[in-house]
This record gives sequence, structure tokens and C-alpha cells, in this order.
Amino acid sequence: MSFFASRWRGEAPLDRLFWRDMVLVGTILNLVTTAAAILLLGLKAPMAVVLAVHFSPVPYNIFLFAAVWRTADAAGNARAAFFRSAALLWLVAATVI
Repeated sequence: MSFFASRWRGEAPLDRLFWRDMVLVGTILNLVTTAAAILLLGLKAPMAVVLAVHFSPVPYNIFLFAAVWRTADAAGNARAAFFRSAALLWLVAATVI
């Protein structure tokens, strides 16, 4: 639980939170679940199951977005605007794709 708590409280470095947690791990997680959803679709699984698998990382994506946003606000420097904007774009892309 300390992983989530430290990110929510802004204790994780912003660079690590954005680049490693969101861009690297979050993107890999989204790609894996999308591939699994496509595989299930090919296996003629019920559409509800396919959609559930595809959208399963959305709560984690929203958590990461909120954590980056909160941590960037606390940083309060010029880079914070970049991280907030990039996190928003990543969230939209990860949800749509």
C-alpha cells in the first residue's frame, strides 16, 4: 500500500512518477490489456468481457494522472506545467487506444 500512498501524497519524485510509473509501466499495462482484449475478441468472447479487459487499467490510469497532477502542483515550477499537460495527453491516449 505504500506505493499508492507515497504517490498520492506526492512523496515520489515527479520524474520517476511520470516517466517510470506513468509512461513506462502504465503504457505497458495498457498495451497488454489491449492485446488481451483483441485476443479475446478473436476468440469470440462476449463483448462485455472484451470491454472489461480493455478498460480494466482505467482506474489505475486515473490514479497515475491524479498523482502526477498533485505532485506537479506541489513542485510549483515551470516543469510542472509540462508534466500536467503531458499527463493529460497520456490519459486521453491511454483511454482511447
